[in-house]
Amino acid sequence: MASSTRRPHRGRHVALLALAATLTACGGAQDAPTAARGAQDTRFPAPVTTQARPGSTAAGAKASASTSHPVSAQLPGLGPRTLAEIPENARQVVVVTGEGRNSPRSHVVLYRRTPTGWEPGATWPAHNALKGWTDNHQLDDLRSPIGVFALTDAGGRLADPGTELPYDQSQSFTIAGTGFEGEPLAGSFDYVVAINYNRKAGTSPLDWTRPLGADKGGGIWLHVDHGGPTHGCVSLVRNHMRELLRALDPDQHPVIVMGDAQSLGR
Repeated sequence: MASSTRRPHRGRHVALLALAATLTACGGAQDAPTAARGAQDTRFPAPVTTQARPGSTAAGAKASASTSHPVSAQLPGLGPRTLAEIPENARQVVVVTGEGRNSPRSHVVLYRRTPTGWEPGATWPAHNALKGWTDNHQLDDLRSPIGVFALTDAGGRLADPGTELPYDQSQSFTIAGTGFEGEPLAGSFDYVVAINYNRKAGTSPLDWTRPLGADKGGGIWLHVDHGGPTHGCVSLVRNHMRELLRALDPDQHPVIVMGDAQSLGR
């Protein structure tokens, strides 16, 4: 059995998790065993609209916000429909903007809400799914889901780098093999942040509960970039993942807004 140690945020009790599985990449392989169904839907109730899988800070002060970037009254590039999906209490927003509907490349900016508006961090290059983006994500469609999702839980093979999110360190995050472009996948899950698409919030990223059913996929994470497209996740180079983990603060109710630029502009 691969052991797992989950550190709760500010003393919150979370049971230890043990899974007899290693992980395969977002870049392919077979889906995880179907977990128990019937759990509460973890998507936002607003009108919102895998794949990591088992098998083969303070309030954003540590984010890379720069005074050279102007503070905006509204989040740039997001249209009224997308903005309406962001909860009022969100004070940290990770915006992932895809280069095109069918592109596996995107860029990421962490915004922090200040008394004068939204303050951006640095712009980081990223990968998303091989075939781009979709409003109706399905298992193995090789597209990342478009929408607004909470960021509540983190983990990885390596020790907690200093995040305020509950962090599950486990050797079950081990991964091997190669991605779509022949790049090695080892280390891709050294650090991950679970994206609350079709998952149970408040649990380890290794929890495979699928509230919407297995056909809707799951296991959508932010994780370490392996140099190529993912199966459905969003990936950042290692130092940017560490920086993001250190910046995210559950007291700021962080969310991720993700999709191609045209879709986010709706």
